[in-house]
Amino acid sequence: MELDPVEYAILSQSVIAAAREMGAKLIRSAYSTILREARDGSAALLDAEGFTVAQAELIPMQLGSIGPIFQPCKALFPKETLEEGDFLVINDPYSGGQHLQDVFFFHPIFVEGEVIGFAASVAHHLDLGGGAPGLNAGARDVYAEGLIIPPMKVNIHRDWHGGGFQRLLRANVRVPQQTMGDFDAQIAANNIGVLRMQELAARYGVAKLRATMAALQDYSERRMRAAIAEVPDGTYRGEAQMDDDGLGSGPVTVRVAVIVAGDSIDVDFAGTDPQVGTNLNCPFASVISASVSCLKAALTSPDIPFNDGALRPIKVTAPKGSLLNPSHPAPVRARMVSASRAWESVMLAISQAVPEKVIAQGYDTTTAFCLSWLGPKGWSVYLEVYGGGYGAGIGNDGCDAVDNPLSNCSNTPVEAMDQDFSFFRVLDYVLRPDSAGVGARRGGAGFSRSYEILVDGPLVSHYSDRFTGRASGLFGGGPGASGACQVKRGGQVIELRSKDSFNLLAGDIVTISLGGGGGYGKPADRPAALIQRDLEDGIITPGRAAAWAAE
Repeated sequence: MELDPVEYAILSQSVIAAAREMGAKLIRSAYSTILREARDGSAALLDAEGFTVAQAELIPMQLGSIGPIFQPCKALFPKETLEEGDFLVINDPYSGGQHLQDVFFFHPIFVEGEVIGFAASVAHHLDLGGGAPGLNAGARDVYAEGLIIPPMKVNIHRDWHGGGFQRLLRANVRVPQQTMGDFDAQIAANNIGVLRMQELAARYGVAKLRATMAALQDYSERRMRAAIAEVPDGTYRGEAQMDDDGLGSGPVTVRVAVIVAGDSIDVDFAGTDPQVGTNLNCPFASVISASVSCLKAALTSPDIPFNDGALRPIKVTAPKGSLLNPSHPAPVRARMVSASRAWESVMLAISQAVPEKVIAQGYDTTTAFCLSWLGPKGWSVYLEVYGGGYGAGIGNDGCDAVDNPLSNCSNTPVEAMDQDFSFFRVLDYVLRPDSAGVGARRGGAGFSRSYEILVDGPLVSHYSDRFTGRASGLFGGGPGASGACQVKRGGQVIELRSKDSFNLLAGDIVTISLGGGGGYGKPADRPAALIQRDLEDGIITPGRAAAWAAE
């Protein structure tokens, strides 16, 4: 139908505002620090066919492919078969999901008995069972990583609030208060989305609301195609590497060809190394998210809504059985590491076409760091997602001590950890001097955190990368520093691998150090005033400042 421009403006912004409100509700209602503080969750509104219309600005990785993730649910449970109180659930990476810890809830939006859309939320859950609390670094198949939920239809009245599905989930997690509380937060967020859309339908009519949802996607498609059309046609290639496969062999390489033709792009990961035996494999849904997020960030304006319309001009392919499209039952828990290399390889490829729009590599590694302890009152599980230093761009230094571009999590405040966990305490939390890559624009600095263990028996588990490799600079910029994880026990220093687990004793000090981002442009072109500012801010040491100024 023809939409009045004023009504379209009001309705479209109302839909986007509703998605943002869902995101705020999700975070404010959460129980675990990973969701409440780190904000590792997302929310969105979908149309009646399950295509994303609007989303909260939280985690790009979780939402860039939420439409494709919904489609297996839709195939099994068409909207015509749904009733009031039903909602759909999935976390299975081999049925369209990402990794098991990201559980997606889809609530249908009924208006006069008809489904006009879906409210969707996803949260990274602290523990979903599996072979180790929070994070099973030794998993060799997906079954060892946690409870697998294929596409399911659940009823809030029958299966939740003490019903069978809720009891099943509770029985399989080690920290039911936090995990079940976070599931309830997802339901609360979706309920807000349902309510706001029903209010809009009541005020403006279903026909106008449907038309607005379609127009929003068409708008994003037009803007995306216009941005792509400004990129010179051609085939551009890039690659990025992980340190190893988690078993001592490496490096592991992601390769891509980005083919620009008019107002569309093909992203082809042919030539990427085969899948590995550890949890570094990346489900294809995550590869779509990584590729589209990179292209949107580099080529377009941030005011373009990120919905399924933005995906239409982009085709992504990856060979089956490769690192970026593994075959069942390969483990995938650490898929953000390989997804980040996919993001970097696409960024490097398009740097050849639009050098002024790209950034250098950042540390670009999701470091999932977990401390767990079975105490007298049961399990206590602390999990945090770290980033590092961002890559620099043509007109900006890289951000210091932030998460990577696909994740966007916040660092958990020390006070929140003191409140929730009694078996460790944080000793320091600092930027790492000289970790940023040099350049006309420097990379972002990395950081470190140290934890003192207060009891015998906890386990530290983590996955990371770039403990040997480093984030590369662009156009003459220098690389960022590598990362590390150490355990100090008395006078001994124990170096952990980038993918590792280790049993701890009281008095141990665990330090996780994150690397910096690469620089952009020649270091000699950096103004002396900026070098002095970096020195005063503690980003660089006097020795580095003197050497840099001498250039």
